[in-house]
Amino acid sequence: MSEAFDRLVPEAQDFCTRLAADNTRDWYAAHKEEYHAHLKAPAELLLETLRPKIAAMTGADCSTRLFRINRDLRFARGLPPYKDHLHMLWYSPASAEPPLAWFLGIDRDRVRIGAGYMQFEGATLLHWRTALAGPAGKDIDDGIGAMLAQGFTMRDAALKRVPPPYPQDHPRAALLKRKGLTLWADLPVPARGFDQAVLASFALLLPLMQRIRAALGQASRDDTP
Repeated sequence: MSEAFDRLVPEAQDFCTRLAADNTRDWYAAHKEEYHAHLKAPAELLLETLRPKIAAMTGADCSTRLFRINRDLRFARGLPPYKDHLHMLWYSPASAEPPLAWFLGIDRDRVRIGAGYMQFEGATLLHWRTALAGPAGKDIDDGIGAMLAQGFTMRDAALKRVPPPYPQDHPRAALLKRKGLTLWADLPVPARGFDQAVLASFALLLPLMQRIRAALGQASRDDTP
């Protein structure tokens, strides 16, 4: 089974490179069976194989998602009809609000892994800011710093200024400007054991993600009348 996963990256990158060179419905129709056999089927197998392992690692329920290769052109006008990458994720805890996501992306020239929350909304965004401003904030900040020191990266903050009622010189101003929290890194692809390498990378992020989840839960409980 592991051998199928070891072939997934080179076969997906080769397919996506050829797709990018001729991103048309005619080309995809001629290669649709190849996509299903060499990308979609092993990706779904990888999702299902790691699902119970991620559930055991997080101590929570886990669900999966494989992103479709075709774009909904109603919301992506001017873009090619197909995505030249293979992206998937696991949600664990899946039943939490919001769910915690574990990402894997195979792009034409690299493989990316990550974890976190793409966007906090409504009450969860307020709980995130409360957690950052409270006693757990420094632990979260320190944990993020440790991940950055190991080569992980974060996307740019959504806001230019610190939201009220927090001062602009707040010690965690940079995090308060964020409406989500995800960390990413390029994954060196081993000759063998790709599935194990993905799981090991997720394990590196686990302590920080559990710290954030616990802080959000505590802020939510404190906010309950």
